[in-house]
Amino acid sequence: MRLLISVWDKQGIVAFARSLAALNLEIISTGNTQRLLTAEGIPSQSVDTITGFPEILDGRVKTLHPAIHGGILARRDRQSHLTQLAEHGIVPIDLVVVNLYPFSETIAKPDISLEEALENIDIGGVALLRAAAKNFPHVITLVDPADYAPVLAALQQGEVSMELRKHLAAKAFAHTAAYDTAIAAYLTEEAFPQTLPMAWAHSQELRYGENPHQKAVLYGRFNSYFAQLHGKDLSYTNILDLVAAQELIEEFPLQEGIALAIIKHTNPCGVATGKTTVEAWKKAFATDTASAFGGIIAINTVCDLELAQEIDEIFTEIIIAPDFGPAALELLAKKKNRRLIKVLKPVTEAGVKLLHSIPGGVLVQDADRATLAAEQRKVVTKRAPTEAETQALEFAWRVAKHVKSNAIIYATVDRTLGIGAGQMSRVDSSRLAVLKAQDMGLSLAGSVVASDAMFPFADGLEAALQAGATAVIQPGGSVRDAEVITAADKAEAAMLFTAQRHFRH
Repeated sequence: MRLLISVWDKQGIVAFARSLAALNLEIISTGNTQRLLTAEGIPSQSVDTITGFPEILDGRVKTLHPAIHGGILARRDRQSHLTQLAEHGIVPIDLVVVNLYPFSETIAKPDISLEEALENIDIGGVALLRAAAKNFPHVITLVDPADYAPVLAALQQGEVSMELRKHLAAKAFAHTAAYDTAIAAYLTEEAFPQTLPMAWAHSQELRYGENPHQKAVLYGRFNSYFAQLHGKDLSYTNILDLVAAQELIEEFPLQEGIALAIIKHTNPCGVATGKTTVEAWKKAFATDTASAFGGIIAINTVCDLELAQEIDEIFTEIIIAPDFGPAALELLAKKKNRRLIKVLKPVTEAGVKLLHSIPGGVLVQDADRATLAAEQRKVVTKRAPTEAETQALEFAWRVAKHVKSNAIIYATVDRTLGIGAGQMSRVDSSRLAVLKAQDMGLSLAGSVVASDAMFPFADGLEAALQAGATAVIQPGGSVRDAEVITAADKAEAAMLFTAQRHFRH
């Protein structure tokens, strides 16, 4: 039996090759891999002794040769193939052990040059893997060091099953597909290309999906954004809530002050700013103390002991922060089911695309990262908002972006008072927000209201004004805008149009 070893990642290769040599397998190797094996006393032949041709172009061409690919691609059950091998003096290769230049790792480095990225595109390795995987009934393909042990065990027992061969071939094709996808994504400049270059590696099994009867798996680089410091594994819905909470809290950069958000089922049930973490917490919590139970808390600064002591009084699924003070971490970690999550980098990166699965495909759109500039706000009523109302409207508008449509938010300059989410009627969302505020004993007199989309009729606005709101921010654009403006003027309320909508489904 003859094998070819050519690996960038040398993890486990010495022990594996030594075990293969002990089985009297003939090893062919390349470049640095062969030098490593030789240094470890493992006999191997260099590729150029097989091809009769030296490595050229700085190693770009070494295995791309009929003596190599003929030995891999020949079908052992086809006599014509074996005859041609014999005619050309080619010996079959039965096992290919290859992993590729680290392209993804290279382009992840800051300020990487195009030249360096291109030099880390593997050509020969991909060709070897595809050739071996295509001929898997006759050739074993290894791309992952984790598979060395089961293959070695099978070889020691005398046979590598067809089931394992097929599994390894599929794994190799998946690996080269993901590799090419990373290259295509790096080189693609179109925002929405004709072919969407995306591939995600299996990250972890989840206990289940939204419900126990639904199986779920996490793919991709989620763990490059968050580090779990404590608690049991995250569930499918935990992850959805966690991301929703962090996206919302990033609307409030720390340089503008401390901010805290409480999320339940991806909807905010309380958002506030404060001079201290505890002040922000108390105001956010007061918006809806019932819904906050079992919720997700996100803060834009270090979680300190004072905040931890407040949070510890209620059941909380997840707490998210840029970091945790040592005393806060010690206290919060006393409850084993509470997850503590450290944010490693912002989730609201520029250029991010959102995907939504549909039968037979995906919907793709830009993430909603739009901000509202002062010049976009248009006063459409006789009365302009006061400075305090303007600040409150800006606060409410940031929150509205993260509430499921139809969304209505009552707020002051530094906190939410009532949130109505996900109702089929905008009037019902307003009524729900008012009801929540009343349940919490919060007065809406002098509050402002934000609507994620236009008021199609005056009744939605009238409900908000009757509840005590004195100023409104909404996109505008309804055929009945004039009626809505008239209703605001009649109540001597101020209203801003943004010409910017924030539907969230």
